[in-house]
Amino acid sequence: MKGIASQGDVERIENRGFPSDLPRSTYEMIKRGASINPNAPALSFFLRTEDHLQPETWNYRQLLQRITQAANAFHALGAGKDTVIAFMLPNLPETHFVIWGGQAAGIVAAINPLLEPVAIAELLSAMNASILVTLAPFPGTDLWAKIQPILPQLPDLKHVVLADLSDRVRGLKRVPARLLGRREVWRMHGRAGIRGAVPSHVQVHRLTRLLNRQSADRLVSGRVIAPEDYSSFFCTGGTTGIPKIAMRRHRNEVSNAWSASQFLGEGMDGAKNVLCGLPLFHVNGVLLTGLLPFSKGAHVLLATPQGYRGPGLVSRFWEIIEYHRINFFSGVPTLYAALLQIPIGERNVKSLEYGLCGAAPMPSEVFREFQDVTGLKILEGYGLTEATCVSSCNPPLGERRLGSIGLRVPGQKMKAVILDQDGSYLRDCVVAEAGVLVIAGPNVFAGYRLAEQNKGLWIEAGEGERWLNTGDLGHRDADGYFWLTGRRKELIIRGGHNIDPAVIEDPLTRHPAVQLAAAIGRPDAHAGELPVAYVQLRPGHAASGAQLVEFLQGQIAERAALPKSVHVIGEMPLTAVGKIFKPALKQLEIEDALHEALVAAGVAVTRLQAVADARGTRIEATLDTPADKDKALAVLGRYAFPVSILPGPGTSRTDATSTTTTNQAAN
Repeated sequence: MKGIASQGDVERIENRGFPSDLPRSTYEMIKRGASINPNAPALSFFLRTEDHLQPETWNYRQLLQRITQAANAFHALGAGKDTVIAFMLPNLPETHFVIWGGQAAGIVAAINPLLEPVAIAELLSAMNASILVTLAPFPGTDLWAKIQPILPQLPDLKHVVLADLSDRVRGLKRVPARLLGRREVWRMHGRAGIRGAVPSHVQVHRLTRLLNRQSADRLVSGRVIAPEDYSSFFCTGGTTGIPKIAMRRHRNEVSNAWSASQFLGEGMDGAKNVLCGLPLFHVNGVLLTGLLPFSKGAHVLLATPQGYRGPGLVSRFWEIIEYHRINFFSGVPTLYAALLQIPIGERNVKSLEYGLCGAAPMPSEVFREFQDVTGLKILEGYGLTEATCVSSCNPPLGERRLGSIGLRVPGQKMKAVILDQDGSYLRDCVVAEAGVLVIAGPNVFAGYRLAEQNKGLWIEAGEGERWLNTGDLGHRDADGYFWLTGRRKELIIRGGHNIDPAVIEDPLTRHPAVQLAAAIGRPDAHAGELPVAYVQLRPGHAASGAQLVEFLQGQIAERAALPKSVHVIGEMPLTAVGKIFKPALKQLEIEDALHEALVAAGVAVTRLQAVADARGTRIEATLDTPADKDKALAVLGRYAFPVSILPGPGTSRTDATSTTTTNQAAN
């Protein structure tokens, strides 16, 4: 199978059906991948960008042994198939050992290390975690400083397992690195050390010691993992209040990895080198640059604990691609925009076959310029935590339609439907008709951990299936390509990171001067979106936007969610039934952000308007100087909207009109 070129290829794979011998678990899937060539490199890692020439490497035999030891270590701590093993780690080899070993022993739960302590405590409590794996104290890291104060709030947590960053320091530098770690423990806790800094109900373990004591050749528990057993919990949506915890089964992860492998075909096999720079607390990093390549015997290069955020990684990206002959990587639009600023020069990057882009819309100008400069195929796709990872993607061998999220992956159904006001199914959409995107298949998760959060999540939409309501708006064209026309649940997507507006709105409405609050995303050429907020004050009260931003600094646990600005307005726009009408606020921010970008580029604008319809939002602009058309298109092309430059007085439409199409535009 060479890969997908058209919807017909997807259907031909489906006509053969899922393999009867598909692995029953992620552990079995990796075990089969390891059997392809046990001596082949499986996982490489470098701690600092400058160390990339000499990475630390595990072959497939060693990787499987370490994963097995991790499973046995968790079993020794009392883990069973329903035990929640949480991890809060940067991108380390140990993170992979914990993820896949943890799934072989119990249920792995991912915690974003960038969260603040209050949010971490809420998640650990909601997940009912009994084991937590995190970093031991080390200079320049803050994970232990976040975890240690909240341990008394977690009576169900029985074990804390500490990964030592000094274990990844190579050669003679390891000894002083360990001394630095011990000095950090002394600085934080004095003579009592870590043991004296945790509640009596919590036992503390060192991960490396724990693993080294375990058998590496078999699961000592004797567990036979069933496809319906839970494998992982991932947090989705907001990070304050009651978290949404997506529960996924082994069959979800196995089937999605298999579907993605069919989609890429020979683009992912034992001869390929895969760069992982996305965080391993995110489903994209875990599946597309983890389980998928491991299942095919490919080689994963783990680039620094901070991934793409690692010092010097982006600036030396092309050097790393050339030296390690990278064939595939996955990123968000902001990464591609940043790489455009790094000259390739004489570097040979012809090994690159695909770059996958997801999590946020790819601006058309970035897409075109990146492909022109590098020759790399960018495959825009679409996925969500609730569907394991990837639901659709532009075909690697067929036409890649700019702005489309591509064809659905084999084995997963996907369509646009019309729902009534109560969210009930009315009918399927016809070709090119916008509706709510729904999906069904073995990759779709079991639901959220709290039953009340599943209200309206599932719909009966024909074909004898239970369909997941994604909440996203889109349509399908005549060739099977899907196109997004609206944003799921009003999430603000900052650099590929999802921010629930409630994270901002809830604390604002607790301010004594605020009556109504609405948070939206402001378009940003670098981050995709930045959070901003609008408030309507209570009668007789006063507060400035600056005062409200200052107030939020003590209320929002997630730094990325702190709004860029808070606007105080006289009256909040409302719908006929009294709900806040966010599209009106969104239009203001779109127009202001794009007008500001044009002015900064020296382009004078007579008129700029964001026009919304069933197919999404498009930009119409009239320039003071028609000769500035190309400059204006270059600026506006860095935002994810179709653009039309309209004629001004004395200018013919033929001379002035030009349109760029992005992934929110129709085919």
